[in-house]
Amino acid sequence: MSQIDIKSPKHCAKHGLNINKLYKKLFYIFSTFFFSLLSLIILIWLILHPTKPKFSLKEADIYQLNLSGAHLLNSSIQITLLSKNPNQKVGIYYDELHAYASYKGQQITVDTSLPPFYQGHEDSNLLTASLVGTGLPVAASFGYEVGRDQTAGKLVLNLKVDGRLRWKVGTWVSGRYRLNVNCVSVMDFGPTVPSGPLSSKQGTQCSTSV
Repeated sequence: MSQIDIKSPKHCAKHGLNINKLYKKLFYIFSTFFFSLLSLIILIWLILHPTKPKFSLKEADIYQLNLSGAHLLNSSIQITLLSKNPNQKVGIYYDELHAYASYKGQQITVDTSLPPFYQGHEDSNLLTASLVGTGLPVAASFGYEVGRDQTAGKLVLNLKVDGRLRWKVGTWVSGRYRLNVNCVSVMDFGPTVPSGPLSSKQGTQCSTSV
């Protein structure tokens, strides 16, 4: 008669224990690899310490800024910005950028989209945008505020760019970070409305937050 080999419950338990040990070993290996990779990325990040980009307003021209009706504004503004990446080893991707103008806390143009672009190490780029608003509702005091600034001979606008950026180190690219740029433009004009556009060409440094 042939011998039938029947494993005891003890053997089965031992076999199951080996499988559990194998799963635990694989889990520890993958966990160690993951945390090592994460630690390496953080270490590289701390060593390189990316510096936020710098923006400056090179030129701003107001071609139209007048009320139609009671509290509806028509505006047309052309701006040129200089963007600089100060990092020697970190590139920057700019995504979802849009620009607009505001006056005394009121947005006076609609959002204008800017094309996404990549900025290499210590590179600079010129960005131009036409900011337009047609029939935008503004506060009842808008006309009074502009008239008072006209009498004073100074018109102050905030030109803003919002969007997202990503850092690039070698082949590694970070997640998206929110970018906010605020440029203050001071324009001179006399007590009477000039025939040409109001212009600011003073290279104003802008505040940037990431």
